[in-house]
Amino acid sequence: MRLSAFDLACRRGGRDVFGGVNFAVASGEALTVSGRNGAGKSSLLRMVAGLLRAAAGRIVLDGGDPELSVGEQAHYLGHQDALKPSLTVAENLRFWSDFLGGSDASTEALAPVGLAMLADLPAAYLSAGQRRRLSIARLLAVKRPIWLLDEPTSTLDAAAQVRLADLMRTHLAGGGLILAATHGALGLDGVRELRLDSAPSASGARP
Repeated sequence: MRLSAFDLACRRGGRDVFGGVNFAVASGEALTVSGRNGAGKSSLLRMVAGLLRAAAGRIVLDGGDPELSVGEQAHYLGHQDALKPSLTVAENLRFWSDFLGGSDASTEALAPVGLAMLADLPAAYLSAGQRRRLSIARLLAVKRPIWLLDEPTSTLDAAAQVRLADLMRTHLAGGGLILAATHGALGLDGVRELRLDSAPSASGARP
């Protein structure tokens, strides 16, 4: 499987954010997207997820399911942890699993993120780091080959970051691919970088 972008451009609120962005990432590979605040890192991930229309360019997935869009074969982990405070940890995960087409065994994904003991706790009582780990559990509950991660280590402590790195390695080893917007390291070896330049009219990326 190979995810590629050709001459992508982003325009938000009448402003050119970036243009001429090209990249390719294949199964077993991780690509980080870096750049200053406002360079368009989150917008780029949202484009790949199908949540934002590109002003120009195209995104191509080779080797995926031809009956599904790129977004339908991807998990998008954004800044906000979309949880219902009144539902328990397990109920939140089951909701997302049902919505995304997962199985009844979705709550098994709580153990790898260290939340199995909190399955019956209302999400309203979770810390910021625990909320983030519950969001990460969605990546495990429903298998999709593309992980789009926006600042995935945000609010995670050192131990949780190590746990996430292990989960990402397992995903890559199984043939998945990762595109992650981040200001820091992911804890993975051999990761390539896509740099969004400060000037929107520039080439936009240096893989």
